[in-house]
Amino acid sequence: MSLFKRLQESDQAVESEPVPDEGSTARDEAPAQPTPPTANPSTAKTPTGLAAAQKAKAAPAKDLPNRRDPARDELRRRIHQNLIVEIGPSLYDADLNDDELRAKVLEQLQAAIAKERTPLSAADRAELIDEVSDDILGYGPIDPLLRDDDVSEIMCNGPDSIYVERSGKLTKDPITFVDEAHLRRIIDKIVGQVGRRIDEASPMCDARLPDGSRVNAVIAPLTIGGPFLTIRKFKADPLQVDDLIRFGTFDANAARFLQACVVGRLNMIVSGGTGTGKTTTLNVLSSFIPSDERVVTVEDAKELQLHQDHVLCLETRPPNIEGRGAVSIRDLVKNSLRMRPDRIVVGECRAGEALDMLQAMNTGHDGSLTTVHANTPRDTLSRLETLTLMAGFDLPVRAIREQMASAIDVIIQVARLRDGSRRLTHITEVQGMEGDVITLQDVFLFDFSAGVDDNGRYRGTLKPTGIRPKFAEKLTSEGIKLGPETFQTSGGGMGAS
Repeated sequence: MSLFKRLQESDQAVESEPVPDEGSTARDEAPAQPTPPTANPSTAKTPTGLAAAQKAKAAPAKDLPNRRDPARDELRRRIHQNLIVEIGPSLYDADLNDDELRAKVLEQLQAAIAKERTPLSAADRAELIDEVSDDILGYGPIDPLLRDDDVSEIMCNGPDSIYVERSGKLTKDPITFVDEAHLRRIIDKIVGQVGRRIDEASPMCDARLPDGSRVNAVIAPLTIGGPFLTIRKFKADPLQVDDLIRFGTFDANAARFLQACVVGRLNMIVSGGTGTGKTTTLNVLSSFIPSDERVVTVEDAKELQLHQDHVLCLETRPPNIEGRGAVSIRDLVKNSLRMRPDRIVVGECRAGEALDMLQAMNTGHDGSLTTVHANTPRDTLSRLETLTLMAGFDLPVRAIREQMASAIDVIIQVARLRDGSRRLTHITEVQGMEGDVITLQDVFLFDFSAGVDDNGRYRGTLKPTGIRPKFAEKLTSEGIKLGPETFQTSGGGMGAS
C-alpha cells in the first residue's frame, strides 16, 4: 500500500472518530478529561493537531495536498546519492542488458538500505526501494503514469503540482517530486538521452522519450515555481485506422476515402489546434503509403511510427553551447529533396519550411503529407500564406496562393470537442483559384446538428456532403475508383460530378 493511501486512511480514521466536546468522553471506556494535543497518532503528524483534523473533515481526502516526511525525503536522497557513487559507471555499461542492470541496482539498493540505521517497516522499505529504483532506472515519480495506458498527457507544473489527461479530461494527480532539484534531475536525464541540453543559456528544450513520446521542458530563469515538464505520451502500439473508427474519430466510409487519397498520391495537410490529434492522424494516413515507396520523414523530435521498409527519418538538431551547428526543419526539407524520395512527410510546418514544402509538392513529390496549426480549412490556407512569407522572400501574395492552390489537394481538419473526444470535422478539397481567392469544397463534414447525449458526448459523425470532388478523376487515372456510395448522403442525395 502506498504512503499516500495510508495517509488517506489515517485521515478517514480521524473523520470516523467523534471530536470530544467539553465535558464529554473521548472514548467510552475513558473518563472525562482533557485530551493531550498529540494523543491521537493520526493527528500527531500535523502541526495543528485536532484543529487540522477538523479542517480535514471538511474536505475530501483526495483533495488534500500530498504530505511529505522530511526525514524520509532526506533518507531517499542520501540512498540515491550513495547508489550513484557505487554503481554510476554500470548505468552506462553497454554489456549489461536491462534485466541485469535492474538486478544490480536492486541488489545495491538493498545493501544501502541495510546500512541505514533508520527504522523502516516492511511496507515503507518496499516503497522506498520502488521510489529510488524508479529514480535511477526510470523517470522517478512519473514512471507509473508513463506505464498507465489511460494517461495520454503528463503536465508537471513544478515539483508539487502534476496534472494528467485521461479521456480528454485534466485531473490533478497526488504524486509529487521531492523538490525542484529532483524534478530537474529527471528533466536532465530525459534530455540527455537524446543528445539535447537544457541550462540557463538554453532554458527551453524539445525532446522525446525512447518510445517516441513528445517532451517539452522549461527551466529557470524562464519559469516561476519550479521547472515545467510536459509529456505527450505515444502508445507503444500506435493507433491504427481501426482504433480511430472505434473511437468515433471518423467512420469506415471516410477511412476508405482517405486511404484512396493517400494511395492516389494526393498532397494532404492535417490541420487542427494543440492536442487535437494531428500527429496521430498523420501517423494513420502514413500507414496507407504503399510499402514499395521511398519515404523521408522530417520532424523536430521523432514521433511518427511508419512501418514501411523504405523509410528514412530525419530529426532537427539544436545549436551547441557556442550557438552553432543548429539544423532546422527547413534545412532538412531542402536536403530531403536530394535524397530521391517518393514522398516527403513533415511532422509540422511552423515557419519558412512551408515554402519548401509547397515547392516539393509542386516538383514531382506527389503524395506528401504535413500538419499545420489552424482552426478551420480556410484558416489553414491563411496560416500557410503567413508561414511562407516567414521564409524571408518578398513574394507577391497571389504567387503564394497560386502555389498553394496548385500544390494542395486535401485539407483534413481535426478538433478536440467539449466532451474530450477528438474528431475529424472537415475533409475539404482545394479546387483552385477564382480571381485572388482559393476556392474550397467540403467533401465530408461533422454533423453537429445531432446534438449530445445524456453524458454530454456528441452524437454526430463525419458525413459526406453529397458532392463528388474534382480530384476523383485523378484517382480514377491512378486506378482507384470511388463508387457513388462514398459520397452519398444519408438522405440519398448525390452530388454532381
